[in-house]
Amino acid sequence: MRLATFNILHGRSFHDDEVDLDRYARAITDLDADVLALQEVDRGQPRSHGADLTAIAAEAMGAVEHRFAATLTGVPEDWAAASGEDEPAAPAYGIALLSRLPVREWLIVPLKGREGRIPIKKADEDDLTFIIDEPRVALAAVLETPDGPLTVVNTHLTFLADWSRLQLRTVIENIATLPRPAVLMGDLNLTGSRPNGLTGWRSLANELTYPVDEPDRQIDHVLAEGTIRAAAPARTVDTGISDHRALVVEIARGWSANGAEPAAGD
Repeated sequence: MRLATFNILHGRSFHDDEVDLDRYARAITDLDADVLALQEVDRGQPRSHGADLTAIAAEAMGAVEHRFAATLTGVPEDWAAASGEDEPAAPAYGIALLSRLPVREWLIVPLKGREGRIPIKKADEDDLTFIIDEPRVALAAVLETPDGPLTVVNTHLTFLADWSRLQLRTVIENIATLPRPAVLMGDLNLTGSRPNGLTGWRSLANELTYPVDEPDRQIDHVLAEGTIRAAAPARTVDTGISDHRALVVEIARGWSANGAEPAAGD
């Protein structure tokens, strides 16, 4: 089974600053994923031609099941927090999970943003800038596979490092009762092996994903708990859209060839 996680930057190309829906659909087709986790997904937004980017991706990859979970509604100039539930009447922004396999169960886990005005200092500026953190969400699906159930989870955590750790723990706590094995994918905004240490899960893909042209860090991850292993080396893909590379990994059931549980990162 091929898994992929991809922060799509609402379909915009980092190279020409345009949203080309045909180019976006081709990028999704070329990933050829059986299960696809998308972040920074638009629905009904003028900046992405009013399109439903989840539906376009579902058609492009041949998904039989897909779900969009909103974190914000309205347009960028007038965002409002969303519940994560489907709100088809309003423009929205969030994450999506798509599968070529049937889904037995869906679960949405709302993740609160850090409250108040938060001071940050940009690398190229001397003065502090104050921001309001966005709410986030995790979206889980229990898939029906020929070898039994598999839980897959998609999320996009805040870039505020202290708060993203809390959000990640919230995700893990809320999916504790879902079937194992399980895979957690997404833009975690945590570098390197930090997600492994926070969750106790194993990394199935250790590749640099950001920024797209010359990646120097991994903030997009695929983590596993239970009898799931990487069946081949993971790879990253510059699809021609986004400021992230897509992260792709083939998985299989079972432990390593010698029967031992693989170490973190193997």
